[in-house]
Amino acid sequence: MSKSDVTHLSTLSVGSAFNEMKLNRSHVLFGSILFITFVIEAWEQVGLIYVSNYLSDDFGVSMAQVGTAMGVVALGMVPGSLLWGAFVEKLGKKNVAIYSLAAYGLFALIAALSPNFTLFVALRFLSGVAFGGVYAVTFPYFMELLPTKRRGQATVAMSMGFPVGTLACIGVSLAFGPISWRVVAVVSALAAIWAFAVWKLVPESPYWLVKRGRDEDAKSVLTRLGFTVGHDQHLVVDPAEAHLDDKNTIKDVRIVPIFILILVISFCYNWGYWGLQSWLPIMLQDKGLSVSGSLGFVALSQLVAVPGYLLAAWTTRRWGRRWIFIIFAVGATVGALLFGTAQGSVQLYTGNLVFAFFILGSWGIWNTWRGEALPSKVRGFGYAASSAALLLANAIAVPVVGAQLDAGWSTGGIVGSIAAFMVVAVIGTLFMPETEGKALR
Repeated sequence: MSKSDVTHLSTLSVGSAFNEMKLNRSHVLFGSILFITFVIEAWEQVGLIYVSNYLSDDFGVSMAQVGTAMGVVALGMVPGSLLWGAFVEKLGKKNVAIYSLAAYGLFALIAALSPNFTLFVALRFLSGVAFGGVYAVTFPYFMELLPTKRRGQATVAMSMGFPVGTLACIGVSLAFGPISWRVVAVVSALAAIWAFAVWKLVPESPYWLVKRGRDEDAKSVLTRLGFTVGHDQHLVVDPAEAHLDDKNTIKDVRIVPIFILILVISFCYNWGYWGLQSWLPIMLQDKGLSVSGSLGFVALSQLVAVPGYLLAAWTTRRWGRRWIFIIFAVGATVGALLFGTAQGSVQLYTGNLVFAFFILGSWGIWNTWRGEALPSKVRGFGYAASSAALLLANAIAVPVVGAQLDAGWSTGGIVGSIAAFMVVAVIGTLFMPETEGKALR
């Protein structure tokens, strides 16, 4: 269609279509497929935490070195997220999810068979590079398929894939870890077969299709989602910018401040979470729990997180992102400090369960909020870059806390240093724009 033909058509923004759209079975189906994708993503992030002792014994390495092995996947996902983010506008979110998940499975499977620790770490790094695409696109992909009125609620609910993935990983670790940590690693790698389900069942984002000039394909997807676009209507992403060059990038001076803020909040908040989560079983064992007891404790904390997600999903729809995130983040910080200073089992359990309830609910909000705050023309790369900031914090925090444990730091001292990062993140959210109820740009 030529530009002269387009001028004779009525213009409809994709966001307007989603404003009018209602939740239906297609959203549930696509959401279920991407939910399992996030379960796999969560599983991989905690994949070796619960077999770290077996890994240490097998390779004859220290816990600090095991921390490096756990953190190197996140380290690989840093350039991986940026690399996939650079191509997401060319390939589309669907293809990035498929290719990334398949490549991860290949490298992870080879890593599980590594004969020595050095090769194992190298292959884990490459599996992280491959997996960075899944990490960077799953949430914005899902967001761009949801009705505006249900976007925040549904995306936060999808975050429940994290405790589901963690619980699945704990179950497999308890069942097969005593046999060999390699069995656990192989099971994790084989989960990449799920890429086939994404390929066959989930459509591409209509936002991306419109930006690529594929109006008819976008209209077809919108029809599947419950909104019929008229034949005489021309789709645009943002009517206010329809006349502008779509090649505008993250360098746009209007976008830079919010982009930098998202990077800082992502880095600090993830340091706070993973600094504690990655070494929680070891900290619990230091406080007198057995290996099986510590894993059972972690499993309980993941179950407690489920109502935290549900409460976050309900409240963020009613009162928006900012204040609900802040309330949950403050609650998580209080829980972490209670855990770190615990003098008995009651305070130990209370602190960790309060932490789990609030921290994961807040993550559901942040995973949604940071994608909504960026316009569609840079959402792919911007979300990938913020994911890289998250992963960088993960990669640094895990070995740093491992070194603190080796150096004999008290649990209270470690948790106090972790909480400081969370406080910085909370302050940063005061400057974020509110996005609840607003169409994606």
